[in-house]
Amino acid sequence: MKIAFGLKAHSGWAALVAVGESDGQLRVLDRRRLELVEPADASWAKQPYHAAEGLDASEARKVVERGVEASCRLALQELNGSVKRADDAGHQVAACAVLIGEPMPDWTIDEILAVHFRMHKAEGVLFREALVQAADACQIKAVQIPEKLLKKHAERALATPASALMDQLASLGRSVGPPWGKDQKEAALAALTALSACRAVQ
Repeated sequence: MKIAFGLKAHSGWAALVAVGESDGQLRVLDRRRLELVEPADASWAKQPYHAAEGLDASEARKVVERGVEASCRLALQELNGSVKRADDAGHQVAACAVLIGEPMPDWTIDEILAVHFRMHKAEGVLFREALVQAADACQIKAVQIPEKLLKKHAERALATPASALMDQLASLGRSVGPPWGKDQKEAALAALTALSACRAVQ
């Protein structure tokens, strides 16, 4: 069946939920945690801008660039693995929804490191952008959905009130069992929104 991934990023990892529809019934086909930093680097790579704070400019840029490169490489590796599992099960990944935050100005690394709140903002964007780039590299349609507007986007795309969508998510959770917390629910709803958008353009 055609399925969609939904991804919700955190510092160093992301929740993935893959959903599809068969005979009118929604199904969760995959649900897992994607690791976006190497375990050995977790002490600094989850917050590479903070790790670079206080270093001289050249060394600071190297630390940030190394962290960004690693997150992009691991995001691609993890997403490739999820696509392969879907392919092996006979499914086609039609879209990948990534929950995103507020857009960030096109600051340089030096400009980010000069103002502390920018470091927090950049690290909030880092792993989400890595996932979007990974979807593009896997040649999957990347659907970016503002996290704060997820329910509104879902209501519009699925032509279903939020209350009914919450009931559907609860039913999906019962069908697969724990863990089925906020991350999984939001990732699943993002995936359903992306899947509906794909059907609309067919």
